[in-house]
Amino acid sequence: MNEQLRTGGCQCGAVRFRIHGKLGRPSICHCRMCQKQFGSFFSALVTVPPESLEWTRGEPSYFQSSVNIDRGFCPHCGTPLTYRHPSGIELAIGAFDDRSDLAPQIQVNYAYRLPWVETIFDQPVFEDPDFDRQQEQIISFQHPDHDTEIWPEKGLHL
Repeated sequence: MNEQLRTGGCQCGAVRFRIHGKLGRPSICHCRMCQKQFGSFFSALVTVPPESLEWTRGEPSYFQSSVNIDRGFCPHCGTPLTYRHPSGIELAIGAFDDRSDLAPQIQVNYAYRLPWVETIFDQPVFEDPDFDRQQEQIISFQHPDHDTEIWPEKGLHL
């Protein structure tokens, strides 16, 4: 992984991080706890040396999901952010501003994967120009994929 400066954060912008240094191995975890934390088929995480992680705006709240594990999330919008365990911390790949070079290199807890997860990308692709035009009209209140000087504590609201 690169030794560049990396940034990221939650959907609303209340929690932001910066990492200086080399990241560890990106992975996918199929365990049930990760499925529940992410509300998804699996989690995608990358190991981060704890000494290189800096919270630059806010900090996650934590839920202890097992004896040795706690999981961090934004206390305002609920975005899953961290997986802390006795030997370190991992961050959600989706929370990074630039995720382009964080392709998972390994799958863990593979025996717990959903039986159909290997074929999800074999499904037809929905393509409809009208749908695409409707999507372009959506006004997003989520934090942009870069650091900002100021941002409302709980994101933009109407």
